[in-house]
Amino acid sequence: MKDNVLEYKGYHGSTEYSATDRCFFGKILGIRSVILYEGTDVESIENDFHESVDEYLKYCDQKGIAPEKNYSGSFQVRVSPETHREIAERANAEGKKLNTVVAEAIAEYIAAK
Repeated sequence: MKDNVLEYKGYHGSTEYSATDRCFFGKILGIRSVILYEGTDVESIENDFHESVDEYLKYCDQKGIAPEKNYSGSFQVRVSPETHREIAERANAEGKKLNTVVAEAIAEYIAAK
């Protein structure tokens, strides 16, 4: 994980600094809900991040809803119908599932950085 990303209870949060406001701020990453936190130093932003995650989980529990999980490992990719057909045909010819081909391409992309 990057140095500027916080982690707590399986959630990841950004950290940024506002020179104008002289404070740190961030949001929980990888979920649709917008959950923000802030602090004036490293300790306070970490504490507010933890409190925000705890409050989110408490809210979900009280409402009887499942909390969103960040980076579930599943996402939708939109391509043209032609690209979809070509990759599906090639994957099938190689005896692979489309998900396997996409996962391999993503792994190659990540390794190339």
